[in-house]
Amino acid sequence: MKIIYKSFSKTWIYAIAIIILISLESAFGSNIEKIKQRGVLRHLGIPYANFVTGAGDGMDVELVQLFAQYLKLEYRYIETSWEDVVGDLCGQKVRPKGEDVEILGTVPIKGDMIASGFSILPWRQKVLDYSIPTFPSQIWLIAQADSSLKPIKPSGNIDQDISAVKTMLKGKNVIGVADTCLDPSLLGLEAAGAKIIFFTKKINEIAPAVINGESEAALLEVPDALIALEKWPGKIKVIGPLSQTQYMGYAFAKTSDDLCEAFNCFLEKCRKDGFYLQLVKKYYPTVFTYYPDFFEKQ
Repeated sequence: MKIIYKSFSKTWIYAIAIIILISLESAFGSNIEKIKQRGVLRHLGIPYANFVTGAGDGMDVELVQLFAQYLKLEYRYIETSWEDVVGDLCGQKVRPKGEDVEILGTVPIKGDMIASGFSILPWRQKVLDYSIPTFPSQIWLIAQADSSLKPIKPSGNIDQDISAVKTMLKGKNVIGVADTCLDPSLLGLEAAGAKIIFFTKKINEIAPAVINGESEAALLEVPDALIALEKWPGKIKVIGPLSQTQYMGYAFAKTSDDLCEAFNCFLEKCRKDGFYLQLVKKYYPTVFTYYPDFFEKQ
């Protein structure tokens, strides 16, 4: 009986180990195989600046289309919203709380990756994995061209520049967007005395709202601000920065580490063969003036 017991124990332990390994592989290492079985790579996007134009093209659209070809998959674009995009990827409805998140429940998974000028934020990193940075950014304050707010003179010290912008905001209306990188609470604008207007329309409509007099000023990410300056010349002006340099990346579910790794390898290839810089020049030709160091490394 003693020998039989030992033999049974070893077999049982071995079986449990196999089950655990299979479970781990299913949870963490086989997502690309599941996608290949489906035959479609689902790109979650939101029309924003020139990353996703809404007209079937954009820098992120072209890059993900090529990534799908790289994986020998069909490409499918799935439009979502800033409110729903995290849940559409990871299956969890979340609400940011500073740099943390609150899980509100489960929702259906609709896509395999987010690519839409998606800024890397601490709270998002709690529930998502990011690729290597794909684009530099920053939060700028923009204003109507005839606003009393005057653009600062860069000091060479970003903290001093941010402080100089904030000192002008007391009593000024400023548009922001809750639960995004444009959330004023992340930037301390209320403490600076700004009157916050939370924007509920599409982010692409912020610059027109400022031009139309809905607010004297607004927060914009650099890529969106560059597009707005080009699209409405002489209608808006940049006052200065309200954040340190930030970065955008493509987001993947925590269970899709293999897909994220595959994209990183693909992106490095695109950088080496020059395709990545071709896309940047096509969709953001003026960004090199503001972030030369980032693009020199590409």
